[in-house]
Order: sequence, then structure tokens, then C-alpha cells
Amino acid sequence: MAMTWDEMLAVTGAEVHSGKVRENDTIPHITTDTRKIAEGDLFIALRGENFDGADFAADALAKGAAAVLIGTPISKSVEEDLRKQQGAVLAVEDTLKAYQAIAHAWRMKFDIPVVAITGSNGKTTTKDLTAAVLSGRGAVCRTAANYNNEIGLPLTLLGITEADTAAVVEIGMRGLGQIAALAPVAAPNIAIVTNVCEVHMELLGSLENIAKAKAELVQAVPVGGTVLLNADDERVAAMRSCAADGVRVLTYGISAEADIRAEALRCGVDGSRFMVTWANERHDYSIPLAGRHNVSNTLAALAAGFVLGLTPQEMQMGLRGLTPTKMRYEVHEVGAWRFINDAYNASPSSMRAAIETTAALYEGRKVAVLGDMLELGAAAEEAHRAIGRRAAKLGFAVLVTYGVQARWIHESAEAAGCALCHHAESHAAAAAFLRTALADGDTVLFKGSRGMRMEEIIALLTGEEAGH
Repeated sequence: MAMTWDEMLAVTGAEVHSGKVRENDTIPHITTDTRKIAEGDLFIALRGENFDGADFAADALAKGAAAVLIGTPISKSVEEDLRKQQGAVLAVEDTLKAYQAIAHAWRMKFDIPVVAITGSNGKTTTKDLTAAVLSGRGAVCRTAANYNNEIGLPLTLLGITEADTAAVVEIGMRGLGQIAALAPVAAPNIAIVTNVCEVHMELLGSLENIAKAKAELVQAVPVGGTVLLNADDERVAAMRSCAADGVRVLTYGISAEADIRAEALRCGVDGSRFMVTWANERHDYSIPLAGRHNVSNTLAALAAGFVLGLTPQEMQMGLRGLTPTKMRYEVHEVGAWRFINDAYNASPSSMRAAIETTAALYEGRKVAVLGDMLELGAAAEEAHRAIGRRAAKLGFAVLVTYGVQARWIHESAEAAGCALCHHAESHAAAAAFLRTALADGDTVLFKGSRGMRMEEIIALLTGEEAGH
């Protein structure tokens, strides 16, 4: 399976600005990163707010690229640099749209199911779980890390190979219309919506707008496809009406009535066990992930497996090979302490889930090290204060906060009776306080929005590189 230069020119509408390509020859590799150029490749020069990939196009040709695709107009300095190199210069008005068009064309070469996932929380974990479930039948291409935006999605799709039996992609958004624009690039057969929570409130203004944005994925599923909705989230369940005629809608849930339902949950330190009911059959499943929220994420993954006809045995076998993305409730024994690194990101609902799971699963003293939850807009103060009250009620012995907004967590926890609260002005200050406050046997949860980089506090305490 390959893409030829003439196919690429046809799907992008690019014109040959200088040089030439052999139309029927295949393109060995397509990249947007000059550090990954190999002989004969196509380099696509993406433009951003603070950079223009065209500035690196001459370097790409010097490294052996057969051609570069750059946006118009082409600056004089770029023209001069390109003249000094061998290779073709292809021009198009918008290189990002061209990149997405190439990725879509590549995806359409493969007659495999593509599962697209969106939601305020749990997208990446659900993606990992879905890829694991489907891997019970064969190789699965999946979004790396959380590369779920307008550049990351095409990168994932271009990674599909003939060995893959399915692809699982994550689609994020920061505003209305973004999922509607991105989803057709992936052309998903199955869509999963996990939940609607107070994420991106600063940008979207209301939960209703967030739900509207997430529902764009439901609307993108074509006739014959399937939509999987979380019945435990009323706003997600209501998206049923957004599906086109001829699209199958199934629900999954724990509390609410649903087509795929989990019962008899047994959540422990080493993972979760539960029974799933589907099509008048019941089967037990287990995952190496803690917490009720991860049972919900697993239900979404299993629902995709059921739709694609996998057997319970195939799906459980796939789950055994689960490799979760880092900094998602990773538990590490560090000397006499237990550190839980859940520092990848945070929203009010995921923060609440993390502190509730920690409180429920671990004996002894519990410590929470919490950072700002960003992009909450007008909801920020009350959302942070609610977390502080909840941490105090759950009996956390020590609470350390970091960040301007996290001071609200500190204030409300202290007022609610948390025994020892400390607000740190830096990562170093937080680590210094923890060194004096921690006792042998403590369980310590680290969580905050990505911009807070709470894992750096762990690194200061352990002497290891952040995120490892």
C-alpha cells in the first residue's frame, strides 16, 4: 500500500513550482519534521502563529527530500534558499489543509474500522483501552500520547499500515466547529463520546456549548456507522438526537439503564473487576486501572468491541496487553512513600475522581498535591473551592496547593477542617514542604492541569527527570 506523487498532487491540488517529481513513483514517507527526513521523502511545511515551516524547506531538500510542499505566497528569502537545492518545490495555498487531505486519502485506502473518541475527560485512557480491546483480534493503529488536534490526527492516520485491523483516534477541540472540521479527515465508522464536563469553559462559556461541540462527532458519523454514548452523562445521552437516520446508537453505563452495562464493581488498588451485560449475556472483565471512572472508560472500549463482533475472550485478552499513557494515575513506590502521578491534566470532574479513588483505595495517611485547573472561566473559583471542601471531607491529612487558582482549594480545605494545608509559590517550595511533612507510609496524589507541570514536584522529590 503506497501513495504516489500524482495521487498526492490530485488530493491536495498542489502545483509544481519548480523541479519535478516522477508522478507514478511512490512517496516513501511524508513528514512535517525535518529531523525525520529520509531519502525521497515529502516534507510538508506547516505554518503556525510563530513559525513557518517553509523556512526549513531548503534544509529538508538538503537532507534528501524528493520534494517540499510549501504555502503561498513564497517569500523571496525562501525562494533563494530553495534555488540552491536539488528537488521539487510544490506549492499550495494552505499546507495544513493539504496535510489533512493527504491523511484522509491514506485512511481511505484501508477497509478497516476507524473508532473516533471525544469527551471532556477520559479521551486518552478510553483510546488506550479501545486499542487494547481491539488488539485482541489483531494490530491496531492508535493516536500516540494525546496527539488529537489538527496536526496530530493526520499524523496518526498516516501511520496506518496493511498490518492494522483497526484504527483508534482521539479528537480534541478548543472551540465550536473544530470537531466538525476534523472528524471527516478520519472518516470514523464508530464514534464514542465519554462525557461533558467543565473543560474549556473559558473558551466556550457554558456546558451547553461544550456539549454542542462534542456532539459534532456524533453528527459526523455516516449512515451505517455506530455512535456509542455514555448513558451516565445526561448531556451525552441527549446526543442521540444528533445522529443521522441510519446511524446505530448504543449506550453504555454503570448507574443508568444502558445497552452495555457494568455491574458488581470491585475496585481495588491493583485494578478493577466488573461484570458486563450485553445482548442477554454476562461476562466478567478485569483491568489494571483503579477507579469507577476507568470502568466507565472500559465500557466504552468494550462497546466498540461488541459492535465489531469481537468475542469476550478476544477482548479480555486484548485488555491484558493494555499500555496506559504515562501520568494517568501511575502508582510508584518511592522509598517509604507511595506516589500517584495523575499529573497529565485536570478538570473538576477528573480531580474529584482522583481524590475520591485515592481516598477509597488506600489505607493510612493520604496527601494531595494539587495545582490549578485551567480554562474554567467564570466557573473557576467555585470549582476549585469545591475540590478543597471535598478533599477535607475525604480526610486527606495534608493538602499542598500550587498555582494562583489553587489557592482557592487551599482556602476552602482549611476552612473545612483539613489538618495541614500549605500553599506553595513554586515547584521547589512545594517539594521542600513535602520533605518535612511526609511520613513513612504516606500515599501522595499529584494532580493539576497540564500547564502546571505537577510532575516536576515529583522529580524534585525523587531526583528523576520529570514525567519518567
